[in-house]
Amino acid sequence: MGLHNYWLDLAEYDLETAEAMFVSERYLYVGFMCHQTIEKA
Repeated sequence: MGLHNYWLDLAEYDLETAEAMFVSERYLYVGFMCHQTIEKA
């Protein structure tokens, strides 16, 4: 697995976390996790 795939996998994980936080109405963390996703992707 290349380094770029590693970062894309982490970005996908962060996005899934953001979606879970959105469902649970933890909006501050949604913003944070989306920011993390953008930085990694």
